[in-house]
Amino acid sequence: MTGKILALAIMISALVAGAALYYLQVYGYYEEVSASEAEITLVALGGTDPEEIPFDSFEAIDADSSPIRYRACFTTPLSLAMLTETYEMVENVSPRNAPGWFECFNAEAIGQALDAGTALTFLGAKNVHYGVDRIVAITEDGRGFVWHELNDCGEKAYDGTVVGEECPPAPARATQ
Repeated sequence: MTGKILALAIMISALVAGAALYYLQVYGYYEEVSASEAEITLVALGGTDPEEIPFDSFEAIDADSSPIRYRACFTTPLSLAMLTETYEMVENVSPRNAPGWFECFNAEAIGQALDAGTALTFLGAKNVHYGVDRIVAITEDGRGFVWHELNDCGEKAYDGTVVGEECPPAPARATQ
């Protein structure tokens, strides 16, 4: 009888831990970004500072637990032709998945639009967090999507290889 109770306790503990892990991964750390905090920026050709572009219908989520959890959706009246002549494009990036409950951001559909050439990606801002760039994809019909992507310095810093002189110094880590 003691073995059955012990087995049942282990199963219940495993179910509770699994449910908690799922909740924390999919819902727990995300927060909505308020419209008052919203800004959509792109880096101009030959420039380094991001410039705000007009946008509407903004929705975004972010999490303090990781610098690459940011996702946003918006619309803009700017045409792709004007954007390509004015702002720095980014090649060979693909959107990161968003939680299923954040319905406006479908990474697979965005990726298909990028592959088909009906959407283009631009540099939204460099180093929004150390080693992380903001990427903005805009479709022909003016829908826009934003996510964060590790840049070369970020990939080196997070995989443990030598960062090198071309990267800015990494921020000091807090010690406890």
